[in-house]
Amino acid sequence: MSGESATATDVAAVGALMRGRTFAVLTGAGISTESGIPDYRGPDGVMRVTPMTYRDFRSGPEARRRYWARAYAGWVRFSGAGPNAGHVAVAALQRAGVVGTVITQNVDRLHQRAGTGDVIDLHGTLDRVRCLGCGREAARDDVHTSIREANPAYAEAVSGRALRPDGDVDVADDEFAAFVAPLCGACGGDSLKPDVVFFGESVPKERVAQAFAAVDAADGLLVLGSSLTVFSGYRFVKHAAAAAKPVVIITQGPTRGDGEATLRLDARLGDALPALADALGA
Repeated sequence: MSGESATATDVAAVGALMRGRTFAVLTGAGISTESGIPDYRGPDGVMRVTPMTYRDFRSGPEARRRYWARAYAGWVRFSGAGPNAGHVAVAALQRAGVVGTVITQNVDRLHQRAGTGDVIDLHGTLDRVRCLGCGREAARDDVHTSIREANPAYAEAVSGRALRPDGDVDVADDEFAAFVAPLCGACGGDSLKPDVVFFGESVPKERVAQAFAAVDAADGLLVLGSSLTVFSGYRFVKHAAAAAKPVVIITQGPTRGDGEATLRLDARLGDALPALADALGA
């Protein structure tokens, strides 16, 4: 099943498989691209940007200052993105009982803003910040305000830049030479980190266990908008397939899990998911 948008026949086949069952859902960046948040890999699966790794972030104050200079410049646009038709359809399917737990690899909380409950934020969320020194947590908006107050002219200087998947923008080294990085309001340290799992960092074991339990409790797994290139998500497809549970994948382009898929639909989620919700009476 492939094409720019889902056909009625394609959607009917997915609906027939899901009808009368409750599916756990795994979502990737592809469900949020229609909200204006870019993904790391397009439909061709090729990495388009090089994200900061956990090792880089921990390497020293200069790396963290560079991170926050870029992240601050992109936060208003990232946080201002709203749920799209795909997010809304997932919430409707959950209310109808077709969808159970939603496991998302995204850090934007757009599922929750669309009304979806029982969401596992596998990789954390960008709207929270944690101090690696003392463990204190803070709202990202509060940290953003503190950065603005310490760097009053900076935001205007880097406005209009293209948003990156991390919620940041490209900023040249000489543009943030005078940038003042945020400090922890409790211990005064410079190790504030968004409460997300960076590349090279492990997902907390209890969160992984919770996600596996959600797949075990469901009748099948629906994968939306993920190339499954990263094992962090692909392991749940392997787990469901090993348990002989149906796996449905809806995204654009090939995925690592195509061999395990019971049904595979190549389509825009903004088209396919509302149509699927309609077909299932949601």
